[in-house]
Amino acid sequence: MATMAPQTPAQHGFPVNDVAKALVDELLLIAKDEAQVSGIALPADRPGMLAAAVPIDSLSVVATLVAVEKHLGFELKESIVRTGGYDSVQEAVDHLIPRIQVAWGMHQVKNP
Repeated sequence: MATMAPQTPAQHGFPVNDVAKALVDELLLIAKDEAQVSGIALPADRPGMLAAAVPIDSLSVVATLVAVEKHLGFELKESIVRTGGYDSVQEAVDHLIPRIQVAWGMHQVKNP
């Protein structure tokens, strides 16, 4: 009986669910800290927290990329993060996921 080699992320396609979960989890931690420091009351529910107007600076977002890179198998460039940051977790996610997917696709072409 033949054994199958483990599949890499490239064989599965872009791991959008893993990337999104890692990104959201890290960004929510930052948003909670920022809200506490700034005296912003966050909603108790996760969708409310995602949409809440909490500024997240770009350097903090760059730090979250490490959690995402574990699911991709390569380092992301800091330039995928918008200079100046984001006004909510959802805004950051909506901006970053497509850019991460493009970076992943480019990496797959260069490293088949």
